[in-house]
Amino acid sequence: MTEGQINRKLSAILVADVVGYSRMMASDEAGTLTALKHHRQSIFNPAVARHNGRIIKLLGDGVLAEFGSAVDAVNFALAVQRTPTAGADTSHRGIVLRIGINLGDVIIDGDDIYGDGVNIAARLEPLAEAGGICIASIVKESIIGRIDAAFEDGGEVQLKNIDRSVRIWRWRPTGEADSGRAVSLKGVHSPRPSLAVLPFQNISSEVEQEYFADGIVEDMITALSRFRSFAVIARNSSFVYKGRAIDVREVARELGVRYVLEGSVRRAGARLRITAQLVDGATGAHLWAEHYDGSAEEIFDFQDRITENVVAIVEPQIKIAEIALSRRERPESIEAYDFYLQTMGSFYSDVPDRNAAGLALISKAIDLEPNNASYLATAVMLLMQRGTQGWKLPGVDDQRALCSSYIERALAHGHGDASVAGICGNTLIQYMKEYDRGFELVRQAVAFNPNNLDVVNFAGVAHLHCGSLDEAVTYFLRAERLSPNRLGAHWNLTGLAHVEMVRGNYEEALIWARKSMAANAYYGPCFWMLIAANARLARMEEARRHLAALLAISPGVTVAGIRAGQAAKYPERIEPILEGLLLAGMPEA
Repeated sequence: MTEGQINRKLSAILVADVVGYSRMMASDEAGTLTALKHHRQSIFNPAVARHNGRIIKLLGDGVLAEFGSAVDAVNFALAVQRTPTAGADTSHRGIVLRIGINLGDVIIDGDDIYGDGVNIAARLEPLAEAGGICIASIVKESIIGRIDAAFEDGGEVQLKNIDRSVRIWRWRPTGEADSGRAVSLKGVHSPRPSLAVLPFQNISSEVEQEYFADGIVEDMITALSRFRSFAVIARNSSFVYKGRAIDVREVARELGVRYVLEGSVRRAGARLRITAQLVDGATGAHLWAEHYDGSAEEIFDFQDRITENVVAIVEPQIKIAEIALSRRERPESIEAYDFYLQTMGSFYSDVPDRNAAGLALISKAIDLEPNNASYLATAVMLLMQRGTQGWKLPGVDDQRALCSSYIERALAHGHGDASVAGICGNTLIQYMKEYDRGFELVRQAVAFNPNNLDVVNFAGVAHLHCGSLDEAVTYFLRAERLSPNRLGAHWNLTGLAHVEMVRGNYEEALIWARKSMAANAYYGPCFWMLIAANARLARMEEARRHLAALLAISPGVTVAGIRAGQAAKYPERIEPILEGLLLAGMPEA
């Protein structure tokens, strides 16, 4: 190997960790260390040797090991987990393991290994049950027909600091997978997802942090209750688990919820750290996790900031999980809610064909539930997308009339729903040209739920077209801060580019437009900003390149069509963009 060359190879990577180790150490340090040493010497290490593996390093109470094949790694894990002493009660100092296994490319550095393959294995380990095994789908594919064990499909999960989702499979300690994909929930008959917010654990020595943690959770429950897209369990139900050692899946079963939000509070001197994580109550998979740092001297401001950040992120994460669940588990009977979930994949796409497919699906949902405000508002949003980008809907003579009908029905049946008010208000401004009414509806939407990210974006759009540009920037930046690169991020990023275009700051407009393109490479208005800003800067080759890309995804688009679909209360806020499109050579009509 030449100097500087990286040595890589494909390996099966296994990470094991002791369940409840910290609690065991606090109870009996000497006995726990003796039990751990005995387990390694009599069970773990001999099994590694028998299955052609090697121990890379010890990680406190855990182990990182490498095997030449996925079959060897899984057979090793099964052998260890099926050994009776490995499943002994932890109260008697028995060592119970969780094991995660991945198959991937690793970087070799002496006796150590590094890389994403190792990181994913480490993230899989906590997703295993106590005494169980969690493997990546690539491992499952490698052991089909070669392992005497049944693994249960755990679905797609997003692992922390891993930029792609990973499909997981689990082996339970009994060795038998459930007949279904996941643990059944009491509330599974209800199509609307449900959430329980558990008391955050105080892992500080100061008892006053207990009240701080409880205050944060109470504020979160209140704020999350404003969302109509999912139900939130009341505080008096979720707080019965305060101070108890729990299994999230058991809590989800007992409360009949699909998702659980949990966390902890730690104080070190004057610094506070809050952690929060959203968990799938059926599988125990972590859907999202984050930590927040602040000062104890600004405890109330910090509490407000944490509440705002967590609440704003939980709703889109539940939405993502629900869409994924619908794709994996299409029900036998065709239900309106399933049509709605399928439609949500088109809600943020801004591609003509997907938009039309979404409208077809949501129309079926509306046929089944004609007074459902959420379904009606979704149709409004999709029609607004078509109208503002100049797309004609086949078979519909008057898109505006259809959109107007859906708006009135949605508002009649969705009073107090922030999403419904925001979508309808935004559409009245951008598409129907009813500026004052639309602006008031968006204002009401913000009052109904100031933490709804879509509503924050709608407020930015409302000010962009009908109000203060400074206020528009405030809302767009708040959305960018709370949820960068998540669902709908292209809206606020393009909105910021639009503001800079109006102000004549074309270089700044390009910065925001490029960020929008990274979030959604098919958003028509983002292309408008890229085309117009480059044309204004006399970068015609670049402008025409983006124009060609736009025409590829939106054939037949013209300046007249865009002008007809855009808000024009203040024409000077759209004309700089239209003029730039003309400069780049977009057809006028």
